[in-house]
Amino acid sequence: MSNLIAIRDAGVAIDGNGSLYSPAKEKATNRGVYNGWSSLSLRRAKQLLGAAKTKLLFGLLALCFFAALTSRFSYMMGWDLHYPSSVYFPSRVGYTVLMNTWKQNSLLKQAVAHYASCRGVEAIHIVWSESEPPSENLKSYLKNTVYSKSQKVHKPNFRFHINAENNLNNRFKPIEGLKTDAVFSVDDNVIVPCPTLDFAFNVWRSASSTMVGFVPRVHLVDKEQNNVPYYRYEGWWSVWWMGTYSMVLSKAAFFHKKYLDIYTNDMHPSIQDYVSRERNCEDIAMSLLIANSTGSPPIWVKGKIYEIGASSISDLKGHSESRSKCLNDFISLYGTVPLVSTNMKAVNAWNEWLW
Repeated sequence: MSNLIAIRDAGVAIDGNGSLYSPAKEKATNRGVYNGWSSLSLRRAKQLLGAAKTKLLFGLLALCFFAALTSRFSYMMGWDLHYPSSVYFPSRVGYTVLMNTWKQNSLLKQAVAHYASCRGVEAIHIVWSESEPPSENLKSYLKNTVYSKSQKVHKPNFRFHINAENNLNNRFKPIEGLKTDAVFSVDDNVIVPCPTLDFAFNVWRSASSTMVGFVPRVHLVDKEQNNVPYYRYEGWWSVWWMGTYSMVLSKAAFFHKKYLDIYTNDMHPSIQDYVSRERNCEDIAMSLLIANSTGSPPIWVKGKIYEIGASSISDLKGHSESRSKCLNDFISLYGTVPLVSTNMKAVNAWNEWLW
């Protein structure tokens, strides 16, 4: 009895199974310590699952960042001639590529192959002004290239426009049976990636009366001669420094097909004669014509373009001076300055780091 009383006095009792009863043991049992490993395992499993979810989330974020960084790096470091456009255009709602070429068949083949792969292209027309017509082999090669590179069920129409004389006015002759309102005028050594080109086309569709392009230029007042302002033609660095432009060059620009007819049939004949004689400035003439018709500035689209092959005429000494002379001579024929300066720029937000 004394032993039993001593045990009870110590706060310990005998349970129904003859085992010692303890409140501490009961609490531990309720917490799962004496209830096997099920509760402990469950807690550990939940902890492991939570850790796995966290790692998976961080892994997905890292993968997305790496993919975005890789895409950005590829965009900055190079371009893919056959990179497909991400924009779909229904049949007959696209644009015509009007390409001027001159004794650069290897570049012409590259350019045609590239533009044939752009989904917005409905037709490719080559302005040929060489003394000899294109060979049958070249024509056959280019037609097959257009057919094989095009990603559309409806393949782009392909045609040569052969001219008897070498004249820069040839690039703006009207095209009979042209099925698109939009014309993308481009030189044979200029490559615009398809997504960039299709973005510019969408910009043009929002302002189809004006000129939309990738190569901005600006005119500035230089001085006065006999109380008449003399304007200076300025290139890219002036545009970059001031953030202002008043022209986009037809070496890579969209405009409405109606301007081909206006240039050829309604523009001041002296301007065509000037272009033919000087073998220069047809792009300035088109910029003045469209500005005079609309009273509006052009739209510069920000986008990387690539010039392939050898250097162009713009690299020759005295180029800026001759362009300035063209500009002032054309303005004197108009009797006014049609050009409108602007600092507006169309930017594709998907390609920008910050909005």
